[in-house]
Amino acid sequence: MPQYLIERNIPGAGKLSPGDLKAIAQKSCGVLNHMGPQIQWVHSYVTADQIHCIYRAPSEEMVREHSRQGGFPADRVSEIAIVIDPTTAE
Repeated sequence: MPQYLIERNIPGAGKLSPGDLKAIAQKSCGVLNHMGPQIQWVHSYVTADQIHCIYRAPSEEMVREHSRQGGFPADRVSEIAIVIDPTTAE
């Protein structure tokens, strides 16, 4: 299944409290449960003013629909073409 990188511009994201992050995660999971198993949240990285998320989904449109239903920004959605890591050098 394709994977996508979602860039969410959220000023002050790095200062969100654990409770705020829990509420965001709960909202996301609720939307995912409603949408069905074909879309999956893998994990997210929180930086100062952004949250970068990795999702598996059959299409970019499904990723964007999750954002719409959850009220989350999806400022940029990019399909991940290839994943490399240190073992790629071997």
